[in-house]
Amino acid sequence: MPTYAALTTLPGREPAEALAEALEDLEPEPYGVGAFEIEDGSGLWEVGAYFFDPPDEVALALLAAVHAARDFSVSELPEIDWVAKVRRELHPVEAGRFFVYGAHDADKVPEGRVALLIEAAVAFGTGHHATTLGCLKALDRLATEGFVGRNVADIGCGTAVLAMAAASIWPGTVLASDIDVVAVEVAAANAEANGLGDRLICVEAAGFDNPVITARAPFDLVFANILKGPLVELAPDMGVNVAEGGYVILSGILNQQADDVVAAYEAQGFGVTGRDELGDWTTLVLRK
Repeated sequence: MPTYAALTTLPGREPAEALAEALEDLEPEPYGVGAFEIEDGSGLWEVGAYFFDPPDEVALALLAAVHAARDFSVSELPEIDWVAKVRRELHPVEAGRFFVYGAHDADKVPEGRVALLIEAAVAFGTGHHATTLGCLKALDRLATEGFVGRNVADIGCGTAVLAMAAASIWPGTVLASDIDVVAVEVAAANAEANGLGDRLICVEAAGFDNPVITARAPFDLVFANILKGPLVELAPDMGVNVAEGGYVILSGILNQQADDVVAAYEAQGFGVTGRDELGDWTTLVLRK
């Protein structure tokens, strides 16, 4: 059956979250509500609500007016099996020694490559996005230069493609964490599918806020492929939880935001050793 989306924008986190909370009280009730910062430097946030039944557009207009948001754009979403569609359209990704593929491309895995099976799922991170690809390339370079990660964490792991890449080339266990419990479940399932179930420790956490994570610190390599805002907020915790001489690989950063992220990490004692742009996105490698 069709579903419906109602989207708007407004400036500021607190107003956006207040509007999102108000949307939850609508009738018909939305099955999902979200508020997300638009990472273009504008300061705008997008607020969306999703419905099984057509939403009350008068009520939406009133909420927009009360919260000083733009008028909601309401659209009917087609009935599409998005996971099946993505599986059909995704092609294998190559990043140095790494080959990321879906089960439908199992016959295309080349000899001598580190193959990572990632199925399209509700959690982000199949390897196709420029941010994930940038992180994989940065990891490949570090390994080629002789670095061996013996205590590695993937913060905001999504499907855990980065954690599995590290576990595939280095000894020991890798910690994979995400704020979303669904992502943690997907990460664990992917680890099992790749024969790495005993090599990944998958936990739910916001940043480093989990005793399992802090007990393993300091790390000699941390991945964080998230967004500029959370990366800047994490900088002090990175300074505490990364060992001297250790690396961080950061992405989810628009090119114009990279200098701000670098400044936040330099203030914590990190120096840039790599900076790569893929399309609109920057991947940073920094060493403490």
